[in-house]
This record gives sequence, structure tokens and C-alpha cells, in this order.
Amino acid sequence: MSAFKILIVDDEELIVRLLSMSLRSDGYQTVTAFSGEQGLEVFKAESPDIVVTDIKMPGMDGLELLKRIKAIDSEKEVIIVTGHGDIDSTITALQYGASDFINKPVRDAALAIALERAKSKIAIRKKLEEYTTRLEIKIAEATEEIRRKSNFQRLLITSSNDAIVAFDSDWKVVVYNPEAARVFGDPAKDVRNKMNIDELYTPAIAKVFKNQVKDQKSQRNFPWKEQVIYTKDGRQIPVRYAGNVLFENNEFVGTVNFFQDLTEIKRLEKELVQSERLAAVGQTVSGLAHYVKNILIGLKGGSYIVDVGIQKNNTEKLKSGWETIKKNIKRIGDLTQDLLTYSKQREPEMEACSPHDIINELVELLKGFAASKNIILSKDLDKSVDQVMADPKTIHHALLNIINNAMDACVEDEDVSKKHEVKILTHIDKNNMICFEITDNGCGMDEDTRKKLFTPMFSSKGGKGTGLGLLVTGKLIEEHRGTIEIETSPGIGSIFRVRLPYEKVKPVDGN
Repeated sequence: MSAFKILIVDDEELIVRLLSMSLRSDGYQTVTAFSGEQGLEVFKAESPDIVVTDIKMPGMDGLELLKRIKAIDSEKEVIIVTGHGDIDSTITALQYGASDFINKPVRDAALAIALERAKSKIAIRKKLEEYTTRLEIKIAEATEEIRRKSNFQRLLITSSNDAIVAFDSDWKVVVYNPEAARVFGDPAKDVRNKMNIDELYTPAIAKVFKNQVKDQKSQRNFPWKEQVIYTKDGRQIPVRYAGNVLFENNEFVGTVNFFQDLTEIKRLEKELVQSERLAAVGQTVSGLAHYVKNILIGLKGGSYIVDVGIQKNNTEKLKSGWETIKKNIKRIGDLTQDLLTYSKQREPEMEACSPHDIINELVELLKGFAASKNIILSKDLDKSVDQVMADPKTIHHALLNIINNAMDACVEDEDVSKKHEVKILTHIDKNNMICFEITDNGCGMDEDTRKKLFTPMFSSKGGKGTGLGLLVTGKLIEEHRGTIEIETSPGIGSIFRVRLPYEKVKPVDGN
């Protein structure tokens, strides 16, 4: 991170210059102003990270400057410099949102402490994951307090940033705070003491909390999980949810559930991932010169053979040259498509589809190439796998990349005594995820290669690969809320496991 930029505002120029020199010697960037009006203009032009301003100045004083700055950017940290005994102004400044205050004369140690506090606040805002963890701890602590102080309970529940829903022993809603009303879309008057758990929640979430009471009496705290809630007004809200089971004298008396709206966090995560992908694409493009050069050489070679065929009226040379050109045109198309797929954010296009139909299509597509390389391409498909709501393009693209890599591993295997095989299996795992396993007995990989597979610009194929194939595959699976894992051993082969949510197609009501 670049050095923090600090704006110093004081009507005494000597103080401004001394503070500026001191802060620059500590590694900060500084900009200065000698009045509140000038300070506001410099703030708008320079957008400093922290503002240090005297509270007493002619014209626009420090309090007015603080108010103006907070109106422009409420998250900017402003440190107020006050005189001894000026308690009222100091309290007012803090009420206006001042980060801290220090007394005149300004001492380096006091200013350093105030700056560190301001920097800490800035850093905290940037750590969403840490914030979420702290919020989780606060909710856990508050829940225990709820049981002892009913007044504090009402205040906490009403003002909580999380959706809180509690049920009595008959599973009727007894607590339903404003955030819950926003998340679930039902007003409190229609829910509290009227709805039960099955009417408020989807069957999947209701079952989770009911099972918590039935099967986990020894574990009263339910671990946090993520889920997408579909509201009655058509919204989709990603949430983290957990629950505590309440017992009295070993008898179940109710349960309280917590839902954290992850919409903003997920949006920021997507922006971060997208930025990282764009950076990776830039890095990859800068390293593609050798691969593109090979394509150009292939195109030139093919065109040369075509020219020779035209000159000599040789049909065989024309065919040979044209095949070389087509092959390299395909390589350009594949490269361009991979770059576009990896750099562009894409939401899965969910529709009813059969995973096995996709696999059968891939086997039909690749069986000719497999046979030409003496590779057995087989499948073992779980008959219990039904039609699912999924993105068939994602499944097709991801599995195609992995199967092609598996066949390449067989082709590159130096052990010619093997009967090489690539096998595709499906099953439903214990977490209700559909699992696609692509197994090969090719050359395998060492641990170092396995760790680098999803690294930009890395290809285990040397100059024959771009390093984009598995990057694209990983991105597609991630967008589909899936996972990918790899088991591999040099000389033995590899297993790629792709897991995607198994959301069966709901039957259409015939009534």
C-alpha cells in the first residue's frame, strides 16, 4: 500500500509546516491548508486518507470543516486539535464523527498515537472477513445475555443488523425482528405468533433446524452455513445462518435462528475475484507471445503448402495445407474464447438438464480422438442421478477441459506398456452434491505441479499449452457454487473430482 496522505489544516503557518515536516519524516505524504475554506478545497482536490485540523480558526472553524468533510465522505478520519479545557467543543466534534482529538501544543507522541488509531479504523473497514467474525462473536455473546436480561433482549433484537427468528416448543414464531422482515419479505404482524417454521422457511432450512433439535441435543450450537433464500417477492438473498437450541431442565423450549445478509459481502467478493481475474488475464496475455508465435508459424506453414499446391496444381498439398490452417484457426478460436470466459463475470444460466446426457455427448465427441491415441474412454454413471437445475454450458465446458487434459496425460505417458484409459464416473455424495470423477492412468503429476495447476501462466504441457484451460475450468465451477479437487501420483495417474449442487428439477403440478 502507498503511504498514507494526511491533510493538515491550521491558521498558524508555522505549526502547519512543522507538523508537515515531522509527518513526512515518518513516511507520510502531506498536503496543507491555512484556513477551513482552503482545507475544504484541498480535501476535495487531494482526497487525503486522514485530516488533522485545528478546531479554532477564523472563518470556517474546525467543527464546520469536520461537518463538511463528513458530508462529502462519512468514512474519512478527522483528528481534531483542541486547546486545554475546551471540553464542549471536543464533545461536539466527536458527535460530528471526529476520529480522535489531541491537545495543543501538539506533541509528536500524541499525534502518532492518534494517527495509528485512525489508520486502524481504516484497516478495519477493509477487512470484511474479520468484521464478519467479530459480528458472529457479538451475536453469540448477545444470545447468552438475552436469556438473562429481557429488556436488553428486546433492544438487541430490534436493532440487530442480522435477521433473528425464534420459535417456541411448538415451532411457532415468537421473535421476528425488522431485519428478518426485510430478508424474508413478510411483515412482522403476519408472522409473529401466527406462522410456524414450515410456513416461514423453505422445506430445506426448516428440516435443518428441526433435525438440530432431534439429533443434536448434545450440540446446542449449530455451525454457520450458507444458503440462498428465495423470498415471496422474488428476491434471492445469500445468507449465513446458524441457530441455538434452548433447553430448560433438559426439556426443549425453543430455538433461535440467526441470518446474516451476505449480499454486500458477496458483491465485494465478486468484484475482488473479477479484479484478480483481470490481472491474471493481463499477466497471461503478456506471456502468450511464444504460444501465439507457434500459431503464426503454423498458419504460415499451412499457407505456404497451399501456395505450393496452387502453383503445382497438387490437390494433396492443398488439402494438407488447408488442414494445417484450420487446425491453427481453431487454436486461435480456443485461445480467444478462454480469455473471454476467464476475464468476463458470468452468472450460471440455470435450466433443467441431464448431467448424463452431457457426459454421453462428450464421450461421443471425443471417442474418435481417444481411439486414434489408443485410449479407452469409458463411463460409469449413477442411475439415481436425475434431471437437475444447472448450467449445462458450465458442465460441458468444465468436463471437456478436464477430459482433454486426462487424455493428454495418457498421450504424454512414457510407460508404453500401459493400456491407457480415461474413465468418467458420477454419484451423489453425502452432502447432496453431484460428483463427477474423471480418472486417468496417464503420466500423473508431482505435488509441485498439482499446486500450480490453477496458477495463471502455468501449463504442464510446456509450449503446447496456454495455462488458461484449468483457470477457466476453476472459474466456471466456482461460479456454479461448486468445488474441484485433484488426486495425482507421478506415473500412476490422476483423479479430478468436480462437485456441483444437486438441485433436482421439481415436478410440475398437474392440478
